[in-house]
Amino acid sequence: MRTDIARRLRDLPRSSFATTVARIDQLVAAGEDVVNLCQGNPDLPTPPHIVEALRREVLDASTHRYGPFSGLLELKTAIAEWYAKHHAVRLDPETEVAILFGAKAGLVEISQCFLDPGDVCLMPDPAFPDYWAGVVLARARMHPLPLLRENGFLPDYTALDPATCAQAKLMFLNYPNNPTSVTAPPEFYADTVRFAAEHDVIVASDFAYGSLGFDGERPASFLEADGAKDVGVEFISLSKMFNMAGWRIGAVVGNRDVVAAINLIQEHYYVSLPPFIQRAAAAALTGPEDCVQELTAVYQRRRDLFVAGVREAGWHIDVPRSVFAWLPVPDGRKSDEFADELLDRAKVAVAPGRWFGEHGEGYVRVSLLAPEERLREAVARLAAF
Repeated sequence: MRTDIARRLRDLPRSSFATTVARIDQLVAAGEDVVNLCQGNPDLPTPPHIVEALRREVLDASTHRYGPFSGLLELKTAIAEWYAKHHAVRLDPETEVAILFGAKAGLVEISQCFLDPGDVCLMPDPAFPDYWAGVVLARARMHPLPLLRENGFLPDYTALDPATCAQAKLMFLNYPNNPTSVTAPPEFYADTVRFAAEHDVIVASDFAYGSLGFDGERPASFLEADGAKDVGVEFISLSKMFNMAGWRIGAVVGNRDVVAAINLIQEHYYVSLPPFIQRAAAAALTGPEDCVQELTAVYQRRRDLFVAGVREAGWHIDVPRSVFAWLPVPDGRKSDEFADELLDRAKVAVAPGRWFGEHGEGYVRVSLLAPEERLREAVARLAAF
């Protein structure tokens, strides 16, 4: 029996995170105390009122059946109401909202929906590596949008040559950004809408960290820009908003043609997310928001602690606007070599910037999704290192 996998699977990028996590597990098994700041995995529990909503819903036998292929209308309505309340964006729940098995699934699916072999996708560099998977599966090509410090880690559309603009069919954005941890101003999104409309490009805006506004500033949504729904969609996740990472639930909202295409592909990949999870998610979105404010305050305290500590140790760092810190690698060393040395000698795990693309070289990403005492320990080890 031949079991050669298809070329598109062979070409999928391998997860460097999985390799590093295995190495961390080996060190811990050998008795080492490793401070793992490599992954963006929320460490706090889901708020009790959301867990109680799940318990209540799972006891309702009607939630044990298949739900509608495109998701429960009550959840889509809750998402539309959340956007109206927080971003003054009006959405039709039935045609402009699709439920996702985690935002990551939709970020892979959108490339498969709209890219044919040889099409061009404009890809931020650095970027969340999972964006690449959908492009590879579609047998399309990526053209980098360099995110440079001198440009505030925003893409410069004027630097693109006309031929690339003419070939581009899809582009990804992500603010608050992973890994650079910057936010995008409203005028940038206005420029993005103009660029996308001029060149007939679909915008896929990843807004997974949009609910976490530090220093009293709520991040702007791409959909707030005039004409945004005409050119693209936005992805949201309940993972960071409500510490529901293990629940695997998100949504894509905006342009109805894009939403319809994602609903279509999901009819073939899935039947429906469990109705009891969808109902609990609706309860989260329409319930009290104290938990989101408290969570944001926790992350902001962690950020302030970490920034003060590494600055005191003599390490220059921009103030993060999200749950990651983007640290320049000292002494001109390669990011992966520096991260390996940090893990070997200080037992602190971080993500090399090179994992996120060519323009991520020269940095490491530090996750702030760890208790304050572990962040203090990491700062002390970094200072000694």
